Amino acid sequence: QVQLVESGGGLVQTGDSLRLSCAVSGRTFSNYAMGWFRRAPGKGREFVAAITATGGSLFYADSVKGRFTISRDNAKNTVYLQMNSLKPEETAVYYCARGRSGGRDLPYDSTYDYWGQGTQVTVSS
Repeated sequence: QVQLVESGGGLVQTGDSLRLSCAVSGRTFSNYAMGWFRRAPGKGREFVAAITATGGSLFYADSVKGRFTISRDNAKNTVYLQMNSLKPEETAVYYCARGRSGGRDLPYDSTYDYWGQGTQVTVSS
């Protein structure tokens, strides 16, 4: 069984930073790409960032490029999302997800087969 548990969300002010973590159960974490998505109030799920299994390639939504950084520590079965210069419109529940075996279209949610429960990020003005 694969389980993903996000942590690190909270209430911050505009311009602040947060680092989200996603701990993944299982023995083969290093074989899979990982992604971060978010769902803002009243809106659909949006791609944020993704990283390939080896960490060799990174992908970002245009809206977060230059401010967010995705990384992974395969020895700890953990993926991270460092979020800097947060904006109020980025208030959302943030989810991590594991890519399907062989999945390559990382900005698309259909690429992922397991999802965490989400962690709330609230950015106030």
